[in-house]
Amino acid sequence: MTATITFLGGADTVTGSKYLIEHNQKRLLVDCGLFQGYKQLRLRNWSPLPANPAHIDAVLLTHAHLDHSGYLPLLVKNGFRGRVHATSATCDLASILLPDSGHIQEEDAFFANRHGFSKHAPALPLYTQQEAIDSLKQLHAEHQGQWFEPIRGWKARFQPAGHILGAASLLLDVAGRRILFSGDLGRPDDPLMNPPEPPPQADTVLIESTYGDRQHPKEKLFEELGPLLHKLAARGGVAVVPVFAVGRAQAVLHTIAQLKAAGEIPRSLPIFLDSPMAIHTTALFERHPGEHRLSVQEVRQMDHVATMLETPEQSKSLAKRHGPMVILAASGMATGGRVLHHLAQYAGDHRNLIILTGYQAPGTRGAWLASGRSPIRIHAQDVAVRAEVVQIESASAHADANQLLSWLHKMPSAPGQVYVVHGEREASDMLRQRIEHEIKWRALVPEHGSVWPL
Repeated sequence: MTATITFLGGADTVTGSKYLIEHNQKRLLVDCGLFQGYKQLRLRNWSPLPANPAHIDAVLLTHAHLDHSGYLPLLVKNGFRGRVHATSATCDLASILLPDSGHIQEEDAFFANRHGFSKHAPALPLYTQQEAIDSLKQLHAEHQGQWFEPIRGWKARFQPAGHILGAASLLLDVAGRRILFSGDLGRPDDPLMNPPEPPPQADTVLIESTYGDRQHPKEKLFEELGPLLHKLAARGGVAVVPVFAVGRAQAVLHTIAQLKAAGEIPRSLPIFLDSPMAIHTTALFERHPGEHRLSVQEVRQMDHVATMLETPEQSKSLAKRHGPMVILAASGMATGGRVLHHLAQYAGDHRNLIILTGYQAPGTRGAWLASGRSPIRIHAQDVAVRAEVVQIESASAHADANQLLSWLHKMPSAPGQVYVVHGEREASDMLRQRIEHEIKWRALVPEHGSVWPL
């Protein structure tokens, strides 16, 4: 019987990655992500998964970002009982991200019920913090570069993909076919992470396409961020920086430490990291020294350049301070978390600055801000945006279109089929065209819910 792949997420969109592999009544799910962005995408999180979770034998995670792992507590809640295989660092990060995700969803539901702006009575979280904690028991760490059997007779192997701590590409061997999942590929010149390893030979390739239609600017984060913060300090404003707690928060902290050491911004400029998740993630850089470029001293500098705010009370106390200051808070696309309160507090003042780091998925508040629109909707209130809004492209942790093609070029010979996934339609189709025209490989952009033989 031919093995098949069903695209349950990460197709036609950059979120919700889920790829179901089936063969001989066995089922394996590669990635288990939440949909984010547009409401019609987020509603998919509430719809029953087309595959019964109780009939899925194993899950493999390429990395811990919520668009790849955030559906896992719901999968377990709905009956999945198998192992979740991931790298050691991904297991560590998931242990931070998933409970935090449950906590934020509980907070959002509580806030909606208290202020009565939900259409549902009562508003409920997708899953709770405790349900997320319970799902962690099924995590099982695997060594990079070593084969293992997620299902008897099926072989799998992770290899470093850069991007964030623990991120991996995945080679799956089933029914005599080799399927390579790129996962999210990092940049070869990323200031924090090691470059992705070249791809092994495979019959089928799934390649991400977040930046499939563009190239990163030549400027480094140091060169983009320095002048912005220098001007901010001079005018006494407040910078609100929505950051991804895993990856971009650490990149921005590392860069600020460099800028202060070089005298590019005042050493006295107060920096606050208002994200328990980002604080705990930063500590993991010491635990996994081989997975990034930073020295022990650079990790410590990154850790000490900001005041770490753990509690809600500490977060709320920032409102009593005056600028200049810089506040880093999750989430990176302003879809939830503490950053929303800071945006509501500071977006209305022209002296202030909102710095967007990394990709902003369509339908998110980050994308709305990046487009220059005002007002922005936060907790059922319209907030005027008078602050300067700047999107920094050099902070991205994703390979751009040329780097994705370069990675594919390193495969020993052509695969039989390439599926272009994890990108908005225009970005995915642009990368598909380049693969077909420049490398002469067969490529297509699969539709959500489509099933293909392997």
